[in-house]
Amino acid sequence: MPTPLTWNSGLVWNSSTPGAVWNGVANPTNPPNTMPNDNRISAEVTAANKTAILTKLTEINALLPFLINLTKDERMSLPKLGATSLAFDEQCASYMATAPNLVPPFVDPAEVAKDRALRLVLADLFREAKKLCEKLDDSLLLVGNEIWMADLSFYQTVRQAARRDVPGADTIYDDLKERFPGAAGDPEPEPAPTPP
Repeated sequence: MPTPLTWNSGLVWNSSTPGAVWNGVANPTNPPNTMPNDNRISAEVTAANKTAILTKLTEINALLPFLINLTKDERMSLPKLGATSLAFDEQCASYMATAPNLVPPFVDPAEVAKDRALRLVLADLFREAKKLCEKLDDSLLLVGNEIWMADLSFYQTVRQAARRDVPGADTIYDDLKERFPGAAGDPEPEPAPTPP
């Protein structure tokens, strides 16, 4: 059955669209132009895939049972072995091996060697995990943005409908406008607010 024409059907006044007549119907073969600029990500994760991913994350945690969480104060107070200190560490490793008599008795060279090997493995794992976390974070941000832009578009349409006394629009507008206190009496279009 043909779709009735609406105010946002895409037809314009005095257009040369074939078959367009006053009080007519839209051609059902024309696909709707839905969110062309705001829909950069369109995907679904099935419940089974989500469960599988969470299971694998649990398995990864189980493979690294020694991982710990530091407090914010600990992170700030601990000396760091950063990129600029790696050359110094390499020198120390070499000298510890060639001058064991100078290694303090409270420093266990075997444990230090073990820590150095673990650091290399953790750095490799961290680089890969960080890439995944960055993609997850960016995708979460983008999906949230697309939702927010759709919500704002809906809100602006409801606001205009309420101003034109469209039945039912007042109730929705009164409920939604609470998100933007102080802007209800503003005759100008409200700016596009960012989510909290």
